Amino acid sequence: MLRVRPVQFTSDIAGWKHLLSALGLVCVADHGAWVEFDSGAGRIALHRTALGSPDDGTTVFGVEVGDLAEFARRTTADGTRAELIDADHGQAVRIVAQDGFSFLADKAASRSTSPEADPRLAVVGTWLTPDVQQAARELRNIGARPRHMSTGAADFTTKNGGILVVRKSAETAAGGLAFEYDGDLAAVDTRLAAAGLGSAMVGSVLTIPFPGEGTIRVASAP
Repeated sequence: MLRVRPVQFTSDIAGWKHLLSALGLVCVADHGAWVEFDSGAGRIALHRTALGSPDDGTTVFGVEVGDLAEFARRTTADGTRAELIDADHGQAVRIVAQDGFSFLADKAASRSTSPEADPRLAVVGTWLTPDVQQAARELRNIGARPRHMSTGAADFTTKNGGILVVRKSAETAAGGLAFEYDGDLAAVDTRLAAAGLGSAMVGSVLTIPFPGEGTIRVASAP
């Protein structure tokens, strides 16, 4: 299995809970400093950090898989470096790409997502890199399915939910938290307004400002 699951570091867990609930996600695990939300496709983890710390407001690219050892074996066999490690939260697989970008694959607690989450909303994990074509090969090697390819970008779907995106950038980094919506974005805008959250819609993209943490983008699904 393969599911998109970025981690959002934040000093404002309560604010993020409110925002994600308004977007249509459902809380499926709450351990105080670690909270998980399901969307219709993909999952998000919130990780509490201190106000003003360097990681406050940052998004970490990540995925969930079923069998860690088998995932590492297959990924390595397909040509991408992947190794089992003992992370601070337990065993995981660290993937290291040729551009130096690295991310973790954690073991999924379940293969399914909450049926109460908005089925039209998908979590998007974004990888910024100078070498889009090589990064795209790395994502294929972890089991992602190509959806759209161009010189400056590549989009992938995953078997168990969520979208992985590669975008051309001068530096290698993880992009901010984003979503795709396969429906009427105006309905999402209305839902956010009802929850007291501001947003702005330009064309097929809805942007939501989050104090101290930039903006969250919700784009219409292609």
